[in-house]
Amino acid sequence: MSFNVLMIGDVVGKLGRRTVAAVLPDVRRSLQVDLVIANGENTAGGRGLTPATAQNLYDAGVDVLTSGNHIWENREVYPLLEGDDPVIRPLNYPAGTPGDGIYKRDDIAVINLMGRTFMGINLDCPFRAVDEALDGLDDYSIVLVDLHAEATSEKVGMGHYLDGRVTAVVGTHTHIPTADARVLPKGTAYVSDLGMVGAQNSVLGMETEPVLERFLTQRPTRWNPVEKGPAIFNSVIISIDRTSGRATNIERVDREVE
Repeated sequence: MSFNVLMIGDVVGKLGRRTVAAVLPDVRRSLQVDLVIANGENTAGGRGLTPATAQNLYDAGVDVLTSGNHIWENREVYPLLEGDDPVIRPLNYPAGTPGDGIYKRDDIAVINLMGRTFMGINLDCPFRAVDEALDGLDDYSIVLVDLHAEATSEKVGMGHYLDGRVTAVVGTHTHIPTADARVLPKGTAYVSDLGMVGAQNSVLGMETEPVLERFLTQRPTRWNPVEKGPAIFNSVIISIDRTSGRATNIERVDREVE
């Protein structure tokens, strides 16, 4: 019996949240989606997550929220991370960091990792962290990994490292959807980056002028998300054999919204 998981790219700002609310119900129904996972670390003003923005996504039909380096921008999210909400932070942050890097439900586990290459953060090794995590997940037939990372080489490497050991490895963080969605030789679905949900006419969902000013002057500028359409909705749907936990197919699901 096939089990269908939709994994949505980084949701950026208010426009991103509105777009998820507009698009997801139809996608979930038409593609017979059983589980929806979205990266929520950019939902609050383009940087961070709050209880209110998390609830917006739950109300829209998202079941689990993953994150990344911006999850710490709003301290009000810390109780959410330490409570029962289905929101996780990267597993390979140091011990004692608020929250957990694994979400578990029934026979499904969702793991959030963060890459180290070009990220500018001194974190534990994501490869060794996921090895340790998998040692405790023998009872979970479906294991889905969101690797929040900059370098495609690190993402591809993780895909091959985990091929046959997890159901899927998807990349987030760069906000640019990649064209390499495929099932790897041992049955793990893979894509280098899901993309984003946010403004189409933007730089990664952000206003273009401050970004260009930073490039041209090398001085800090304040970046704000574009909150007017048109918008893009980037995701993939993964079909899974429920018994074996192996992926049978992965396809891009991308939409444009005026």
